Amino acid sequence: MTTNGEPPATGSKIDPRGAALAVEDGEPPLAAAPPRSRIAWCITGSGHFLEESLALASRLPSVDLFLSAAAEEVLPIYKLHIEALKERFRVFRDKTASGVPVGMLYDDVYHTVVVAPATSNTVAKCAFGISDSLPTNMFAQAGKLGIPGIVFACDTEPVVVTKSPHDWVTLRPRRIELDNVERLRGIDFCHVVASPAELEAVLDARMKELSLAWNTSSS
Repeated sequence: MTTNGEPPATGSKIDPRGAALAVEDGEPPLAAAPPRSRIAWCITGSGHFLEESLALASRLPSVDLFLSAAAEEVLPIYKLHIEALKERFRVFRDKTASGVPVGMLYDDVYHTVVVAPATSNTVAKCAFGISDSLPTNMFAQAGKLGIPGIVFACDTEPVVVTKSPHDWVTLRPRRIELDNVERLRGIDFCHVVASPAELEAVLDARMKELSLAWNTSSS
């Protein structure tokens, strides 16, 4: 049985930096990973197509999840629990003021950074160069390093139908949210998508560019 397209760990875990960074406090350090071999998938506090986004992430090889503090609050509301996610992904959480996990970008671990789904708050911060959460720090530093970023923005149309924890709701993004999405489209090394289908298409193009294949099993 594999997890996220990789063989199960048989010894020490893989340290993305080779610098004794543990996924969680109290866990053993991970051993070094090949350069630019992984995808950093950032989750914010949005429930907009959250399950569909994670389903796509699970089909990709070598994915690490980076959670904002808001994501940690939202995930269980949608019955998505961190312990269960750890069975399929390596999970990094927003536990440090300096965003320590961001340093893995400088150690050449990741070839792509994905923010999906991205709240309008995260979109605004990314569009204006504000980095005060783990996802926004990952996005900004990736851009400075020339690492492609893919952002699945939530508020992209005058009318957005989205799933709340209990029902489907209709939202009408304000002009400022729509303007921020357009501003984000102009950021270097950033590709903005507006639907799960578009996200899958852009990921597929990136995989082909890197000569990588989707996972054939969801186990």
